[in-house]
Amino acid sequence: MTGNDRPDSRRGAPPEPAALELIGIEKWFGPVHANSGVSLRVARGSIHGVIGENGAGKSTLMSIVYGYHRPDAGEVRIAGRAVAIGRPADAIAAGIGMVHQHFMLVDTFTVLENIVLGAEGGALLRGGLAQARAELSRLAREYQLDVDPDALVGELPVGLQQRVEILKALYRGAQILILDEPTAVLTPQEADHLFRILRLWRDQGRTVILITHKLREVMAITDRVTVMRRGEVVDTVDTASTSREQLAEMMVGRRVILRVQKAPAKPGKDVLRVEHLDVVDGRGVRRVKDASFAVRAGEIVGIAGVSGNGQSELLAAIAGLLQPSAGRIVYHDRDLADASDGEPARRARRMKLAHVPEDRHRMGMVVSFSAYDSAILGYQDDAELNRGVILSRGAAIDRCARLMDAYDVRPGRPLLKSANFSGGNQQKIVLGRELDRDPDLLLVGQPTRGVDIGAIEFIHRRLIEMRDRGKAILLVSVELDEILALADRILVMFDGAIVGEIDAAAADERELGLMMAGAREAA
Repeated sequence: MTGNDRPDSRRGAPPEPAALELIGIEKWFGPVHANSGVSLRVARGSIHGVIGENGAGKSTLMSIVYGYHRPDAGEVRIAGRAVAIGRPADAIAAGIGMVHQHFMLVDTFTVLENIVLGAEGGALLRGGLAQARAELSRLAREYQLDVDPDALVGELPVGLQQRVEILKALYRGAQILILDEPTAVLTPQEADHLFRILRLWRDQGRTVILITHKLREVMAITDRVTVMRRGEVVDTVDTASTSREQLAEMMVGRRVILRVQKAPAKPGKDVLRVEHLDVVDGRGVRRVKDASFAVRAGEIVGIAGVSGNGQSELLAAIAGLLQPSAGRIVYHDRDLADASDGEPARRARRMKLAHVPEDRHRMGMVVSFSAYDSAILGYQDDAELNRGVILSRGAAIDRCARLMDAYDVRPGRPLLKSANFSGGNQQKIVLGRELDRDPDLLLVGQPTRGVDIGAIEFIHRRLIEMRDRGKAILLVSVELDEILALADRILVMFDGAIVGEIDAAAADERELGLMMAGAREAA
């Protein structure tokens, strides 16, 4: 009997069929071998983690299970029976539900309408909705997933939107629930509540498959965990018999230092002061509300908060990409909010303010450009890159090659398209471009979003080295672990306002979570 099989009270009885079994799954996308002979067994009534670096093949594998992709070879079995899953409707019919990292909801529909969408119950929609309302009420009570059925989904916070996704899967009768990075948008308290629900589900004999990169959560919630690397299964182990360090080593293929090693900060004078800042977006919505704080030389100030609470607009305003509607941004005693020259972002760069955007694809690089083009964006006017009014391609390639060597970008090919690098190597290109200027202030948003464990270790080390050289860093991250590991002081944003400031050495995750949810302000 393997660790995947549950013991049977009858001597000599065959083991209970796995809830889900994958046998020899193969999947190619052109020349890319996304899944190579993948075999996996998930026991009924268990929480099974699937982890791996970007490109390891875990999301492709789960997309095959849910019918988004068809395997080129191999077999999928549900409860011991081979099934053909060619589309999501087949997966739903087989009792499989999936909650995606980016929710599949219609913002302008109510909760109830989203729940029944695609399963309306016949031509008489009113009768179907009445039955759905009663069933939704029962599921919400049973699983502690309270949400107003008549609320517009687009007006709900992300934590409640995730509840709608889970209720949608339950409404369709899912016995196997796949969750893709489910805590990425949750406060610690919301994550704890989700885990209680998943344990309840497991105890009722249902099955959960958890795709995540958060090793601490894997250790906290899963019964078994499968590690993938380069499209193959490295191993499947009992969670109780392994450790975060061992899992990280299996994922990367080498030993990884998971703890950020740093000495106490030695902050100096103020480099940046934000005074009573307001930012209003193009629709007239006040995204940043009366924000005031300072960032000193030789320290990292982290901004914690659930995504969508004004952090993005705050960073963009400081970087000169958004014009504040009120307040001041004082950098080296100069007001950056003064837009009299019409080019605040370019002026900020000239003053040695660097910016690593939250979304590297939308703002950090042009993925259709060569790597050497992305490595000079924003600095293409540098004298060393130009011969008169003509950009020197050779000089740009040389600079990119130097950055690739210094920041361990793989492959080290400046002529390769930016899109052909992994997420971690794309991030290294953007980070290297900005840090190469030796800035006095670095604005960095989501520095390790979509980045592999090995690259996370590298990026964290570079940020600490920069701090220790007396530079100022303002860090925005939705990863609370990252904020706690890197920051010297922590600001918490909720609904556009800074609701508290805490010394990182005294920070408590529960207290931060309450502040992130708007339930408490710092004393």
